[in-house]
Amino acid sequence: MGRKIILDCDPGHDDAVAILLALGNDNIDLLGITTIGGNQTLHKVTYNALAVLEQAHAYSVPVAAGCASPLIRELETAPGVHGDTGLDGVDLPKPSHDVIGKHAVDFIIDTIMGNEPKTITLVPTGPLTNIAMAVRKEPRIVERVKEVVLMGGGIHVGNWSAVAEFNIKVDPEAAHVVFNASWPVTMIGLNLTHQALCTPARQRDIESIGTPTADFVSHLMDFFRKSYAENQGFVDPPVHDPCAVAYLLDPEVITTRKAPIDIETKGDLTLGMTVADLRAPAPADCHTQFGEKLDVDRFWGLIHDAIAHIGEGIDK
Repeated sequence: MGRKIILDCDPGHDDAVAILLALGNDNIDLLGITTIGGNQTLHKVTYNALAVLEQAHAYSVPVAAGCASPLIRELETAPGVHGDTGLDGVDLPKPSHDVIGKHAVDFIIDTIMGNEPKTITLVPTGPLTNIAMAVRKEPRIVERVKEVVLMGGGIHVGNWSAVAEFNIKVDPEAAHVVFNASWPVTMIGLNLTHQALCTPARQRDIESIGTPTADFVSHLMDFFRKSYAENQGFVDPPVHDPCAVAYLLDPEVITTRKAPIDIETKGDLTLGMTVADLRAPAPADCHTQFGEKLDVDRFWGLIHDAIAHIGEGIDK
């Protein structure tokens, strides 16, 4: 059995790759996918999650739809980056399965409370609304979760404002709840994920696998490259979300640094900023850390191997 995770996401091109990375490695036990309004509306990203599982023939992974909007704010989506569907650029397979009859927040709580303490890792790669709601509804999950490894934020870098990353800025109040809970938090932010660029050479390496899923990922990257060039000024697109899964597969892929991290929820210019205190070594009881340096070759090797492992489909 692999490491047990719940992937809370808003697919999203890079979320789709994160799902495939988790599916294609036997060292991950993907207990379920929970969805959150973010890159696109909840209905669209939930459909996308089901379609990605269909692409990989991963029929037994449950999907639970979660919160459609942030705790107190209106939802912001990112069609300029991910298109009208959230996964523009590919013909999505029609899902043969539907979501389970349980809200994502309840799925998260029930799964954590139903397993041994410190055996489940939460991997949020979208806004943190579902996770914050689960903490508020059942605070005991905080002491039972092994750790939270999230894609969001950034150290001195933003993409949805000068200083704020999309996932955090969409629901900064939820992020404040998650970062201030006492569980271990590893933040995989833009300062790290901007090192995970899908260059043409990396894309050709994936294409060389020669399977339908490899072609699926390559077409995703074609659209992602174009949208990032037009909207974010990147020549090659950064593939953010798989970095969080890669860290769980091989911690040596990412060099981390401990630091107190909190979320700005009130600033007119700094709303959603992840504020890391780097003035001195982190105190002994610091429960937050951030990714600092990516081993790029090892990272893309994990993605290549996972897609190759999926092959024509994993039938599980």
